[in-house]
Amino acid sequence: MNKIALTAGVLYLIVLLRAGGTFALGWLAGAGARRSRFGERITSAKFQRAERAIQRWGAPVVAVSFLTVGFQTAVNFLAGSMRMPLTRYLPALFVGGAVWALIYATAGLGVLEVLGRLFAEQTALGVSAVAVLLLVVCAVVVYRRRRPAPSGRDATTDGS
Repeated sequence: MNKIALTAGVLYLIVLLRAGGTFALGWLAGAGARRSRFGERITSAKFQRAERAIQRWGAPVVAVSFLTVGFQTAVNFLAGSMRMPLTRYLPALFVGGAVWALIYATAGLGVLEVLGRLFAEQTALGVSAVAVLLLVVCAVVVYRRRRPAPSGRDATTDGS
């Protein structure tokens, strides 16, 4: 069995367990919330409409969420807490998880292989590339934290 197929298989198993577990935790959290003091808020007509929409149309969102970073965990949790039927959730999980595993097995292995060669053949260049990447990430984080929070008012008005 080649390296990509083995890696894709392992990643697929991991994503099925991780996303399925997140869905199950969401299901349990939703069930607990329905029995809590917040239960009457959850049974409101607006909430029930949202829940029906997710149950009916959420499968494509679940499948596409695997192409994002960070969003897929929230989607799987919400799909569980909003009681998406397994007959809709599982096909979306299988398709989205397969795409995710293939992308990471091919592109991910390619990036690791390039980095491995770079460090083996030109260590100084590899260390420099990683240092530059870390500096860029730190700069983005600092920039975002120092940026003022958006307000509801126009910045050109003085409030009078």
